[in-house]
Amino acid sequence: MNASKLVTGLCVAVLSTSAFAFHCPADMKKIDEALAANPQLTQQALAQVKQYRIDGEVYHKAGQHQEAVDTLAKAMKILGI
Repeated sequence: MNASKLVTGLCVAVLSTSAFAFHCPADMKKIDEALAANPQLTQQALAQVKQYRIDGEVYHKAGQHQEAVDTLAKAMKILGI
């Protein structure tokens, strides 16, 4: 593999990680806003959303942004956002 392809690949990897990092706080904010509006959910669904929100933030802070995005997406799906 030549050097330019390696550099390009590394840049893409870094930029995609950064994009996920910025995506997480936006998703957490959407979830928080939806929860503040007292959504009509069962207690079980509400508990799942809250746990996904917590887990998503933990993943985000640990630098595991794909896991954070995936987990937060589960909460948003339940909330319908």
